[in-house]
Amino acid sequence: MRCLTVFSTALALSLVPSGTEALSEGECEVCISFLGRFYQSLKDNNVEFNSAVIEKELVKTCKDARGKENRLCYYMGATSDAATKIINEISKPLSYHVPVEKVCEKLKKKDSQICELKYDKQVDLSSVDLKKMKVKDLKKILEEWGETCKGCVEKSDFIRKINELMPKYAPTAAKARTEL
Repeated sequence: MRCLTVFSTALALSLVPSGTEALSEGECEVCISFLGRFYQSLKDNNVEFNSAVIEKELVKTCKDARGKENRLCYYMGATSDAATKIINEISKPLSYHVPVEKVCEKLKKKDSQICELKYDKQVDLSSVDLKKMKVKDLKKILEEWGETCKGCVEKSDFIRKINELMPKYAPTAAKARTEL
């Protein structure tokens, strides 16, 4: 039994990249955040930690991913339209409980685009003046919520739709706006 534990530890350490190319602060933020939540969901749902099961769960999780996280899934090969498949570079280390930072560090060597992904800055809906925002940014808010604005032509149409949906998607911001 002790031999198996030593072997597992040695194998996990061999999968961890050398410390010479450690990630800098803020680098790979989408990868670390997404895989961190994914790994935690695997633990919370008592999923068996083997490569095949992790790959299947990753593909299932990526079906619901949006925005930058969907792009990350594409780069990892976990979407149906992906050109390459490197999900085994994620599933194998995660099956040995390698930290997600180290997994992302290794992925960076395979495809540098993975660590170039950054989350868009979040708009503070409680204080922002929607009338001063660009239509493109108003559309982006709706897109993040998974909503569309059919028949919206004018900027005021998008603003009306956002104000209409704000209590559902950003209730604290909606409440703060009514108190102003």
